[in-house]
Amino acid sequence: MTREDKVKVLEELSEKFSKKPNFYVTDASGLTVAEINKFRRLCFEKGVEYKVYKNTLIQKALEKLDVDYTEFFTALKGFSGIMFSEEDGANVPAKVLKEFRKGKAEKPMLKAASLESEFYFGDENVKMLSELKSKNELIGEIIGLLQSPAKNVVSALQSGKSTLAGLVKTLSEREN
Repeated sequence: MTREDKVKVLEELSEKFSKKPNFYVTDASGLTVAEINKFRRLCFEKGVEYKVYKNTLIQKALEKLDVDYTEFFTALKGFSGIMFSEEDGANVPAKVLKEFRKGKAEKPMLKAASLESEFYFGDENVKMLSELKSKNELIGEIIGLLQSPAKNVVSALQSGKSTLAGLVKTLSEREN
C-alpha cells in the first residue's frame, strides 16, 4: 500500500468514525474465506458495514476525532475488522455477531465497541449489547407509556357514554 493510498484510507476511515459513532472492533482471525464471506453477507443483509483495516490506520483515524479514544487503543492488536452501524441501530452489529455464532462458530469475537463514545471491552458484552434498545425503540416506549393514561380516560368516557345516556333515560321515565 503506497503512502497516498494510506492517506486516502485514513481520510475515509476518519470520516466514517465521525459520521457513525457506533462501531464494533472484532477479531475474525482463523475463519476460512468461506466463513468470512458468509459473515460479510450477513452483515450486508442486516445493514452493517464490515471491513478489515490495519490497527495503525484505525488508531490514527480515531486520534483525529474530538473524543479521547486512548483507552480504546488497547483493543487494537492482531486481526481487526470494524463493523459500522447507523445511529438508530447501535445494537445491530451485536445481534449479527450473536446470530452468526449461533452454530459452532466462536468467531468473530468482539474486541471492543464504541456506542456514542461509551466503550465496551471483551466478547462477554455481546449479549448485553444485542439486547440494548435503540433510541427510536425507547422513544416509542415512552410515548406509549405517556399515551396509555389518556387512552384509559378516553375509553372510560366512551364506555360511560352509553351508561350515562341509559341513566338519563331511566330518570326521565321515572318522573313521568
